[in-house]
Amino acid sequence: MITRIDVQAAEARISGRIRRTPLIEADPAAFAPAGAEPARRMWLKLEQTQHTGSFKARGAFNRLLSAADEGPLPRAGVVAASGGNAGLAVAYAAARLGVPAEVYVPETAPQIKVDRLRALGAAVVQVGDRYAEAAEAAVDRSTETGALFCHPYDQPEICAGQGTLGLELLEQAGGQIDAVLLAVGGGGLMAGVAAAVEGHAAVVGAEPETAPTLHEALRAGKPVDVPVSGVAADSLGASRVGDIALAVAARTGVRDVLVPDSAIIAARKLLWDEYRLVVEHGTAAAVAALRTGAYRPGPAERVAVVLCGANTDPSDLAAP
Repeated sequence: MITRIDVQAAEARISGRIRRTPLIEADPAAFAPAGAEPARRMWLKLEQTQHTGSFKARGAFNRLLSAADEGPLPRAGVVAASGGNAGLAVAYAAARLGVPAEVYVPETAPQIKVDRLRALGAAVVQVGDRYAEAAEAAVDRSTETGALFCHPYDQPEICAGQGTLGLELLEQAGGQIDAVLLAVGGGGLMAGVAAAVEGHAAVVGAEPETAPTLHEALRAGKPVDVPVSGVAADSLGASRVGDIALAVAARTGVRDVLVPDSAIIAARKLLWDEYRLVVEHGTAAAVAALRTGAYRPGPAERVAVVLCGANTDPSDLAAP
């Protein structure tokens, strides 16, 4: 469990290490379903412009710097399991702090991601054909070498670091936000932001229908494994939501909505066509929640949408 106090401590700790990403005002009518009354005001938080192309750098820096507060980081450095945004963020933070990073990925990981991890200075180890196998190997390696293990989303320091986005968002909007919409995979971003804005704004988590980790956890009252597929599986590919995420969601009253792949694809295209913003399919789930009416803000409501990542192939966006 984390609170706003933890997020504030993370904000002070990582200050100067991460980018303060832009907040731009958008036309609410462009994001409302046909015939529906739009929100009063709407903003887009451009977190896809963060280091390594996603919000994950915030949590990675807080995890490493929190450990450094307790003493020197292990000579073995850090270990993570992720071929996606979390691995890139850990590799980036480790390089900036001058410690080695080892990232475990499945043998099926796209070569372009493996190459980017190596370009950031990480040693890449490919194990198995599923993320779970790579994660198990990473934990074993951490135990063997004493390296600091960085979970992609279910560690307090990771979640608190991601939550600094929420504090930044509130400050940029002058506190005039009623609801924050964001995509949910493992739930680290959702947990951090919900803790950061607790008592100030509601949080709505958008998930693909093909990866309903938070939805099923809220229904079961505990994290449960779900099959994951669809266009957003490369970034929202966790098979279960984190314990921290579920606890914070239950405490703060996070609302969960589901959206189909077709709406995610259309929302991603909308962001490109109208704003020339390139985002991952997973990121577009938050916009899809508005476009489909899965979440309908009231006419007096002021809404911020977090665009959390841009590690995607943009070639299809120019297609008719």
